[in-house]
Amino acid sequence: MTEYVFDTEHDRYPVAAHLILIDHDGRVLLMRRAGTGYADGLLALPAGHVDLGETPSACAAREAAEELGIGVDRAALTPAGVMFRRSLEPRVDFFFTATDWAGEPEIREPHKCAELVWADPADLPEDALAFVGQAIANARTGRHFDEYGWDATT
Repeated sequence: MTEYVFDTEHDRYPVAAHLILIDHDGRVLLMRRAGTGYADGLLALPAGHVDLGETPSACAAREAAEELGIGVDRAALTPAGVMFRRSLEPRVDFFFTATDWAGEPEIREPHKCAELVWADPADLPEDALAFVGQAIANARTGRHFDEYGWDATT
């Protein structure tokens, strides 16, 4: 068993993994958040916090299974950028794209998701979280790192 040592003298930021699923028509899958207390009613990507001892790609695959009931091969994930994002709690977000998966996405956690929406990545619905649009744009343009929400321009 791996032992972890935590430095208590420095701030720590949560790490999350987000999945940009792209269908054969080029659309991306968004989930309408519900019941979480954060951004409920808004559209977001399938995502979750990286657990202790877990890698971001393993987290993205796990969340795809838990939230959508689909199988995503970690080896088939394409890194799509990292975002150091200012939020109520600043965080580090890893983004991955996937164009191939097993199964049909469906809501597997109705207490956290009210709707699935396939959207044009160049014309996201107005009620999508702003950082989601930025992350998708970053992935499309090859911007590998972004600091989002730290100044008046983001």
